[in-house]
Amino acid sequence: METVKFEELGLYPQLLRAIKEMGFEEATPIQSQAIPVVMSGVDVIGQAQTGTGKTASFGIPLLMKVDPNNKKTQAIVLSPTRELAIQSAEEIRKLAKYMHGIKVLPIYGGQDISRQIKALKGGATIIIGTPGRVMDHLRRKTIRCDYINTIVLDEADEMLNMGFREDIETILSYIPDEDRQTVLFSATMPKPILEITRKFQHDATTIKVTKKELTVPNIDQYYYDVRRNDKMEVLTRLLDYYNPKLSLVFCNTKRMVDELASELQGRGYAAEGIHGDMKQVQRDRVMKKFRNGKTDILIATDVAARGIDVDDVEAVFNYDLPQDNEYYVHRIGRTGRAGRTGKAFNFVKGKEVYKLKEIQRYCKTKIKAQPIPSSDDVAAIKADKILDGIGQIIEDGDLRDMIELIEQQVNNSDYTAMDIAAAFLKQAIGGVELSKEDHEFDDALAGDTGAEEGMVRLFINIGKSQRIRPGDILGAVAGEAKIPGKLVGAIDMYDNYTFVEVPQEYGKDVLKAMKNVKIKGKSVNVEPANAR
Repeated sequence: METVKFEELGLYPQLLRAIKEMGFEEATPIQSQAIPVVMSGVDVIGQAQTGTGKTASFGIPLLMKVDPNNKKTQAIVLSPTRELAIQSAEEIRKLAKYMHGIKVLPIYGGQDISRQIKALKGGATIIIGTPGRVMDHLRRKTIRCDYINTIVLDEADEMLNMGFREDIETILSYIPDEDRQTVLFSATMPKPILEITRKFQHDATTIKVTKKELTVPNIDQYYYDVRRNDKMEVLTRLLDYYNPKLSLVFCNTKRMVDELASELQGRGYAAEGIHGDMKQVQRDRVMKKFRNGKTDILIATDVAARGIDVDDVEAVFNYDLPQDNEYYVHRIGRTGRAGRTGKAFNFVKGKEVYKLKEIQRYCKTKIKAQPIPSSDDVAAIKADKILDGIGQIIEDGDLRDMIELIEQQVNNSDYTAMDIAAAFLKQAIGGVELSKEDHEFDDALAGDTGAEEGMVRLFINIGKSQRIRPGDILGAVAGEAKIPGKLVGAIDMYDNYTFVEVPQEYGKDVLKAMKNVKIKGKSVNVEPANAR
């Protein structure tokens, strides 16, 4: 299909300026097809996946249509999750940067409703919200429908999967039918979606991005034949071998997300889980840490992953193969964004190979078998990275003092400089431990353990399953190390592990004091959290 430039779509200059500033030149297939049709004012059914540029497909026509001089609400966008509502609002705000008088407001559950009511009183041209909270405001008359002429259902299939059908129908019944343009986007078109379109749309134009255009060509896709009990070992090897900047790991159940997050944290990885059972505040905290790079690995279910749109995701791991072929496209489309290359890794065993073949046929893609890296492969690639770093240190630093120390060692022993360099390298890639306890503590505490600034994170091999509470940990740390309890930082408890943060200057004292300590009669082991 021919590419279409935004300049060819007849948009306001202010809008084109914002689009250019956002780095977009050519419209994606869904944008080039949908924008002119939505701008014409007819009802639209758009079938497109996440990651194809859907938000701009309806966001640009909305901005072309609304009257900036009218402070009343003129358009509502319904989104399945809080994360997606916030993200869509941010993108439409960026598009509206040079269009004065347009206010875009996200509203969702979990946020103080009185604050939302105050914001709505101040006027909101375009509202983007989750169905439950939008319906709540309509009932309270804090959202008025007098001037609403457009409603967009984004990720409509997902909203139905989450049980929002009645809410959506109630919202649509509030908005006057005769002047309303109804635009619906959905990755799939199940029967309930078709029923909604028949009931609430008139002569809708259907726009469909073909499956071929849905696959992302710059993603290398691999699969590994892995037994369930070996998946964790293979995952950590691949993380160590490829060392991706940010990784997404997909599981099919919430329980698996929790178990995997706990296990990876126990091994020292900066990993967090996200799923629908978590409180909204927790989900926001996890997403913020992933976006700013404090968390390297995000483990998610398919529903919770809707709305995750982070350009720097370098690898996607399908720890469990998705149940639905559509979801494979959603998942791997999280990497290889913005022209970057990405990698997708699939763990399969036995009969799942047939499922993988089905996915390949559906996506018209090739998923290659790949051997699992050996521990020697991992060590070799770690050594390469360390040696690359050493090259930079040699170029940047004044090493005279260090050279003198090495020369003394060479003169006073039978070792060559090559022996000493090899020993340092072996130690750096995890081959040997420093023998002196103090040096061991110093070295481990000096790394980035993922703690707040000025703090160090310690790992304790005991958690909720042993009926331990945060107060027990706090009491033991403060009591044994003789430090004031108020200085102890965050205590994160999991089923079989606990992480506790203490000020950097007390780190070594706490480790020494906690040797051979018992908490609630149970012996514990305390050590620095692995460096990230």
